Amino acid sequence: MRDTELTSVPDETARAWRWLVATARRTAEDGLVVGTSGNVSVRVGEDLVLVTPSGVPYDRLGPGHLVGVGLDGRRRLGTAEPTSELPLHLAVHRATGARAVVHTHAVHATAVSTLVDELPPVHYMTAALGGPVRVAPYAAYGTPELAGATLAALRDRTACLLRNHGTVAYGDDLDQALERTAQLEWMCRLWLLASSLPGRSPTLLTPAQLDEAARRLRHYGRPAAAGDDAGPTPEG
Repeated sequence: MRDTELTSVPDETARAWRWLVATARRTAEDGLVVGTSGNVSVRVGEDLVLVTPSGVPYDRLGPGHLVGVGLDGRRRLGTAEPTSELPLHLAVHRATGARAVVHTHAVHATAVSTLVDELPPVHYMTAALGGPVRVAPYAAYGTPELAGATLAALRDRTACLLRNHGTVAYGDDLDQALERTAQLEWMCRLWLLASSLPGRSPTLLTPAQLDEAARRLRHYGRPAAAGDDAGPTPEG
């Protein structure tokens, strides 16, 4: 199907699908997935969720693979088979304020998921994800059990690890969900590197230090108002 054939759906849906395809390709280009692993979803309006299809390499993903379902899981658009992780995506969309969800098999994050129950707070960007990132107990992919375990791990968080599996992150849009995924993978890599030196343990941030970071991050990207204790931006 040619891209012009997206004219058969509303403009908002067509734009969202193109953005989803670009995001899915970014996960592969950035080394967060291999082959057809991982999946992406984005919410359009109140009750339409676009998702990546099952078994389609991201470099071949196009308009003909458009898949849209309602929050109840009923098909609304397309004929391709939705991702096997549809229950997980719909659970996150229904239970949180997510407008987009990214699931990957990022290698460092997956490695960490096999070692600990929670990613130790080795960097202040932990606060950007709501606090120390939990690891959801293992459950088979595509199952209600995995969806339930993910929701528990995401309580008061915007990202989590899945035991022996990968990552889940959500956001207000696809860019934010992907950025949170990348931050989580980077922090997992950092912790693995810092904890690999024999006889040494990484210094961890305290809850008070994370609270301070969270307060400062709330102002990131906005002009500081009089009296704000915003501090330097994360690049500082």
